[in-house]
Amino acid sequence: MKLYSYFRSSASFRVRIVLNLKQLPYETVPVHLVKNGGEQFAPAYLALNPQGVVPSLENDGEILLQSSAICEYLNELQPEPALLPSDLAQRAWVRSVCNMVACDIHPVNNLRVLTYLTKTLGHSEEQKMAWYRHWIAQGFDALEKVLAQKAGRYCWGDTVTLADAFVIPQIWNANRFACPLDDFPTLRRVYENAMMLPEFVQAAPASQPDAE
Repeated sequence: MKLYSYFRSSASFRVRIVLNLKQLPYETVPVHLVKNGGEQFAPAYLALNPQGVVPSLENDGEILLQSSAICEYLNELQPEPALLPSDLAQRAWVRSVCNMVACDIHPVNNLRVLTYLTKTLGHSEEQKMAWYRHWIAQGFDALEKVLAQKAGRYCWGDTVTLADAFVIPQIWNANRFACPLDDFPTLRRVYENAMMLPEFVQAAPASQPDAE
């Protein structure tokens, strides 16, 4: 199993968490998103992933794209530990948390959007940071209220689920960009608890072979 990944990519971080929780061995193939104009735009990688993004997962001759689909695939490939609740409504709740991150918070703040703001539209670094922090604050405000309904040590009670695999990397990114988190006690608690687990620590950017 090969994971095409960039150490700071929060989408790659999600997949690394799930791989670790499932204890699935894999090889990391680094794809640097900045160096040489972005290795994700190299013809060889675009042949693998026409979107020119990470992660991509190669397994049994198949190339899987999109972190949400990859995480669901891994959860079914290795059923234990289960990362989705057995109850139908609770599974939908966990998936809704994943989608809040993957579909609403992350897309407006990823590297290609931030690069477009500065390189193409000519916005300053200060304006870029204001953009980032605005959308994080708005997204986290809603996420805090949703998690407060069911969170314990982790996003869904005291059980690690796919929700944690999506929320934790987004909080890591928010910390990297020095976003204020004082108004989000549930998010901070979940993050602190999850980052005490070896599977999350080993998936973190600083633990990756391409870390800088």
